[in-house]
Amino acid sequence: MVRSSASGAVLVSAAALLAAGTGCTSGGSGGREAPIPVVSDDLQETYQDVVNDVLPSVVQITTDDGLGSGVVYDGEGHIVTNAHVVGEGESFDVLLATGRKAQRADLVASYPEQDLAVIGLRDVPDQLRPATFGDSSRVEIGQIVLAMGNPLGLSSSVTQGIVSAVGRSVSEGEGQATLGDMVQTSAAINPGNSGGALVNLSGHVIGIPTLAARDPGLGGGQAPGIGFAIPASTVTFLVDQLIEHGEVRDSGRAALGVTVRTVLGDGFEPSGAAIVDVNDDGPAARAGLRPGDVIVRVAGERVTDVVSLSEALAAHGPGDEIEVTFERDGSRESARVELGEA
Repeated sequence: MVRSSASGAVLVSAAALLAAGTGCTSGGSGGREAPIPVVSDDLQETYQDVVNDVLPSVVQITTDDGLGSGVVYDGEGHIVTNAHVVGEGESFDVLLATGRKAQRADLVASYPEQDLAVIGLRDVPDQLRPATFGDSSRVEIGQIVLAMGNPLGLSSSVTQGIVSAVGRSVSEGEGQATLGDMVQTSAAINPGNSGGALVNLSGHVIGIPTLAARDPGLGGGQAPGIGFAIPASTVTFLVDQLIEHGEVRDSGRAALGVTVRTVLGDGFEPSGAAIVDVNDDGPAARAGLRPGDVIVRVAGERVTDVVSLSEALAAHGPGDEIEVTFERDGSRESARVELGEA
């Protein structure tokens, strides 16, 4: 996956918006009148209303390493963005959609495990407009969405697409965060979009765009039309904790309670996640797993390395009981494990 950290024209697509056409002489044989597809005025007005309503809540964040996006979370000047946007920074320049001069903001808290962070404006303007976060559990495949952010430094840009899938588990890479329950979208997610807003046609933020897929067939380049957003329910659940406590005290992330490393098979290809250490009285220990076991399947999903294990666990929550298949002393065994919390 490629992260998408960074003003703007509204892209209104006529695809799937074809209404009854108006007649016109086509000039073709037979002199028939061919219908000309037109964009529904009502739907186009909805697009524009949503953009006018939500775009003022989307900001541009400048760090020492580059540009990203953020969303105004509340009237107290809190802005939610991605942890990878803020990086190791402590203070930032924030350009509001309604302002011409950047304002200073400071880090409130960061939670890299879910790639979320909160920063706070030092001086809160009177006309700050917080976004409305929707119920992402009601997001359905096929819904029209708009991605708002600052791709490639083009501030306040808007792209359009649909929800392509829900409940995806994706990894930002080896040793980095694995994110569960993600919303997949065809709306363009480019570098600079990270931390922005994925919005439905009710004007509700349903996700925070975070990743764009990479296509190995394109030399690792960005795969068009495949992006991922952290669902709004996850955002609000974690951001409320970051603001109140300065940390996440209830992650909602499932864990086996083990330390693992990737092991290679006879052909030097990744073949499983070997347990290096087991937490005392943790989920794996209670199920009888021990150091040296090689996990090869979790809840029916094949595990070939540390990343695939994280992705498999990201699809579940604490308290879920799953089957873990592992190899021990040349034989394959299975155990039922009640997952704990990361």
